[in-house]
Amino acid sequence: MERIKREKYLSILKNFKDQQIIKVITGIRRCGKSTLLELFQDYLKENGIEDNQIISINFEDADYEQLQDRKKLYEYLKSKLVKNKKTYIFLDEVQKVNEFEKTVDSLFINKDVDLYITGSNAWFLSSELATLLTGRYIEIKMLPLSFKEYMSAFEDKTDLSRKFRDYLQYSSFPQAIQLFKINPDNINLFLDGICNTILFKDVMQRKGITDKNTLERVIKYLYDNIGNRTSVKKISDNIEGLDKNNSYKIVSAYIQALIDSYIIYKVNRYDIKGKEFLKTQEKYYAVDIGLRYYMLGQGSGRDMGHILENVVYLELLRRGYEVYIGKYDDLEVDFVAKNSENTIYYQVALTTREDTEGNSGILERELYPLKKIKDNYPKYILTLDDDLVADFDGIKKINILDWLLNEEK
Repeated sequence: MERIKREKYLSILKNFKDQQIIKVITGIRRCGKSTLLELFQDYLKENGIEDNQIISINFEDADYEQLQDRKKLYEYLKSKLVKNKKTYIFLDEVQKVNEFEKTVDSLFINKDVDLYITGSNAWFLSSELATLLTGRYIEIKMLPLSFKEYMSAFEDKTDLSRKFRDYLQYSSFPQAIQLFKINPDNINLFLDGICNTILFKDVMQRKGITDKNTLERVIKYLYDNIGNRTSVKKISDNIEGLDKNNSYKIVSAYIQALIDSYIIYKVNRYDIKGKEFLKTQEKYYAVDIGLRYYMLGQGSGRDMGHILENVVYLELLRRGYEVYIGKYDDLEVDFVAKNSENTIYYQVALTTREDTEGNSGILERELYPLKKIKDNYPKYILTLDDDLVADFDGIKKINILDWLLNEEK
């Protein structure tokens, strides 16, 4: 199967190669973690590392089932270490190993070991692991394909609008591209497998949840309301059949389990004027719009404004930002993106042109909250309009496809 090079993630692994720090790669199932490890192993071999210096175990493979015992795993790895040379150890889906953190800790103290591990849920970065390995690991948070990565799989770079629609509808999971090229009708079966595996293995089994019907209603509600401010209480009030005395607690636990499995992302609000984080009226976004189409049906594509928000949110995460919903007095800014060096404000709209009835206030509505913010941080409006880049007193309007394909420096 053709492998798409995940250059951004690969560059992080290259930068931390041979550093005495554990590289932890997290992300939803099938987002490309195993392929990333393979690509990095190829890089190692191309740069003089011999085959016997690389130990790679995927715990989803039944051949390694006996190594899910941490003591047996440690003895096996210890016997494979190369004397007087660096040994590169890759443990894929390591959460399947009982008390794996103790084995990881024992390997970490060996200066001749360079260790890379992956996991498909946030539980494996539990308090036990975080406490044991504090300051000893970096987390690389992996997502399905960006639109730029998606486009790299096609020789024909024309008709971006159609390819963007395909990217949304037919999923951003790497394997979905191969299925799309063969027969797009197969993609629903693929997404069905991902969804059922996550809900059953990563959520229900791990958290002891038995009510699959309610769990599915919660995730469908969240997917149907991407980009809308909501709360646990509102969600529990809108799901029928729950015990009203326990509905808040149940829904809250289910949402956290879905967040921990990386199938949904929660975004909190930030008061720009007061410079404080808010604890109410959060928003939720889907890890993949194709998965949303699968769960809600094709009619869910009508909500293109919020779909674009979802795409922009995930892209900002890929670019290394912490992302919040902005509040300025009673106004809303779609995203406040922060990193150690900068803050950037974004509004996202399907269009800012006049509508069919001649209403011309759309652009001004999008500009108004940004104009109220008096600091000098960059401000953008992202739309599907195919105009040239426009500047409104320092607020730049950019086509979203251009923005997705050309990361700002």
